[in-house]
Amino acid sequence: MNTAPTIKPRDRDTILSALRAGVVPRIGLQHIQVGRQRELEALIQDVDRIAQGGASLRFVIGDYGAGKTFFLFLIRQIALQRKLVVVQADLSPDRRIHATGGQARNLYAELAKSLSTRTSPDGGALKNILESFVQKTSERAKADGTAIETAIHAALEDIREMVCGYDFATVVAAYARGYENGDDAIQNAALRWLRGEYSTKTEARGDLGVRTIIGDDGLYDGLKLLARFARIAGFGGLLVCLDELVNIYKLQSSRARQQNYEQILRILNDVLQGMTEGIGFALSGTPEFLFDTRRGVFSYDALQSRLAGNSFAVNGLADFSGPVIRLNNLTPEELYHLVERLRHVQAGGVKERYLIPDEALVAFMEHCGKRIGDAYFRTPRNTVKAFLDLLAVLQQNPGSDWQPLLGAVEVAADAGATGDLMTDVGEDDPDDELVGLDLGG
Repeated sequence: MNTAPTIKPRDRDTILSALRAGVVPRIGLQHIQVGRQRELEALIQDVDRIAQGGASLRFVIGDYGAGKTFFLFLIRQIALQRKLVVVQADLSPDRRIHATGGQARNLYAELAKSLSTRTSPDGGALKNILESFVQKTSERAKADGTAIETAIHAALEDIREMVCGYDFATVVAAYARGYENGDDAIQNAALRWLRGEYSTKTEARGDLGVRTIIGDDGLYDGLKLLARFARIAGFGGLLVCLDELVNIYKLQSSRARQQNYEQILRILNDVLQGMTEGIGFALSGTPEFLFDTRRGVFSYDALQSRLAGNSFAVNGLADFSGPVIRLNNLTPEELYHLVERLRHVQAGGVKERYLIPDEALVAFMEHCGKRIGDAYFRTPRNTVKAFLDLLAVLQQNPGSDWQPLLGAVEVAADAGATGDLMTDVGEDDPDDELVGLDLGG
């Protein structure tokens, strides 16, 4: 029986190659999603709130291997389908929320570079949004019998009232002028400014006639401007996904950590008080990043009081309406469903092409449990890789028996991410007794 594949070949190949390499695929996540239903529903409500002009901030907290990055990618995919603009980046030694040495501007530039829409899901969508805005505004201007410059100025009026909004609107208008006149130089200069790629105000003023740039002190304001412009251009709003926030926790300088937490507090206050619109944040980190009262977010009293959990959510009761979403590790049952789905994906969605029967799935999980104990389902990256390796061998060697192969499958416990504490150039704190401590991610 020949059955048409129900999974796109591109999705299949991307999922398999990414998981075998130990990374999260960017597409086709719906084919391998297991569990997390209530957590997912909570984030979907956030996406809808953003699209309706509201704002949100969520901390996605989980142990190493709990699936935080996968969860962020899944929400990203859903937001794109709901016609939101999405930006996403990992924090690192060179990218953080607050800094004085260019690291915050680097983060903004990375986010702007990653800007994605449903029709441009792989980033680089800023130019497309600008061109769409100019074309639609030009059409309205012709219909109304007004000059395009007048129409663009009117469309950007709200932006001019925001922090750095006047220069932002000036740059967008400059891009529109360059687009209409076929001036690539002015278009490229405008894109550089909007992406946060100017490092000096002098250069930006010479190219565009503006007095400000999006620098270390303007990351959040720049994101709010992007969110407002996205709505003006016809999108629902902006979702900002930041992963690896444990890198803030790893900062050597207590002052640098506190300054980053102050920026998070500023965002949270704006969201809670309804001071911003059409923008949402999903921040991913480990429990230590959030709950450690010595170095984590909870070391900042104002954040601890706002992010404290619901005291009534005990004895199996849950509350997903607060800012913190806690991701638990997969259960053995959920991992079984995951390997079922992976078998389905590997077969292109056609049951007749399955390489192994159901009893092989049970035998594989028992094999993993004997080799590495509970780690096989708590941090399943290596378990998933081993399973896909087994399927790859069976596919490329038709007629092979899975049973003798299973005994040769090597599964190692995932040691987790490790890394030295980040070094702050010019921000060292000699009083911080934890300098030099190595913390796992």
